Amino acid sequence: MPIKDVLSQLRRERGLTQEELAGKLFVTRQAVSRWETGETTPGIDMTKLIALALDVPVTALLEMPEHYCQSCGMMFTASDQFAREADGSVTEEFCRWCYDAGAYTYETSMDAMIEECAPRMAEAMGWTNDEAVSLLGAVLPGLKRWREEER
Repeated sequence: MPIKDVLSQLRRERGLTQEELAGKLFVTRQAVSRWETGETTPGIDMTKLIALALDVPVTALLEMPEHYCQSCGMMFTASDQFAREADGSVTEEFCRWCYDAGAYTYETSMDAMIEECAPRMAEAMGWTNDEAVSLLGAVLPGLKRWREEER
């Protein structure tokens, strides 16, 4: 769902006016209004701040597909991108590049994953590398692979 459709709903659920949310974000009420009407879209770093202010994961504010890799965050565009479990069954949790035969295909850190994936994401989305790094830094900690490593 586009941020313009979810932002006003989340703001109202938290009992905030546009002015109050703007104050938390150090922007004008007009900026919040423009985001809510879709006239403009906040940048990635501002979207992360909005998520913090509204106490939601950043993915709640992004147009994320229903299924994406729970290791690298890649959005699935075809079923042949899905991984396989040890018994050969398909899993829609991971991409085939990150996971195969019931295990991760390579050991890596979250920082290394971000460094590896950011340039491809930036190119595919028309963003700067810094924007891709920023987004991945916000999204990856909430993915299954990285939540499991925290335990």
